[in-house]
Amino acid sequence: MKTYKQLQEGVYDPNILKAFFLAGGPGSGKSYVVKRTTGGLGLKVVNSDVNFERLLTQAGLSLKMPDNETEPRDKVRDRAKSITQKQQDNYIMGRLGLIIDGTGAKYDKIEMQTRKLQQLGYDCHMVFVNTSIDVALQRNAERERTVNDKIVVDSWKNVQSNIGKFNNLFKSDMIIVDNNDAKEDVLNSVYKRIKALAKKKVKNTRGLAWIKMELAKKRR
Repeated sequence: MKTYKQLQEGVYDPNILKAFFLAGGPGSGKSYVVKRTTGGLGLKVVNSDVNFERLLTQAGLSLKMPDNETEPRDKVRDRAKSITQKQQDNYIMGRLGLIIDGTGAKYDKIEMQTRKLQQLGYDCHMVFVNTSIDVALQRNAERERTVNDKIVVDSWKNVQSNIGKFNNLFKSDMIIVDNNDAKEDVLNSVYKRIKALAKKKVKNTRGLAWIKMELAKKRR
């Protein structure tokens, strides 16, 4: 029988059955942190913002989110969410490792997604990217796609109010990143922690059963 290490190096992606939820409001710098701390780990990024911005550009709509484009923009947003959900479903079908990018403003949504993934055999983690409200507002203003300041403030408050809940849900599998001025040593430390969690042997018993079943299929 193949060892877990051999399984990783064989027919499956190296970090299957691992899901990392991202939390942090607009302007927190989640995308920057992800790029600097998850490279080379083979994790699939699930982020409707990527599809949303691409579709906005294709539709000739402004990334500055003006009020007079609300109706056509909402249609584009719905389409982007639909495309992203299909991408995520395909990744999950293969039990591929995931980075699920979101704000974390709605705790119940994250909890529900976590429970569903755990039922499918995933080990779930969270990377909470934290900033002050002043930094979030400044970065939002400097981004190519901006949102209203009120949205930034409301989202920041909601995300902050959920830190304790997320800590109870993920416990030792939660990483909090202070991204007010993330220095190289901080990002390197976060990368090592994410890498360690991603490469750790799957703990979820349903996940282990799925691996065993898939190996049996390959031996037929």
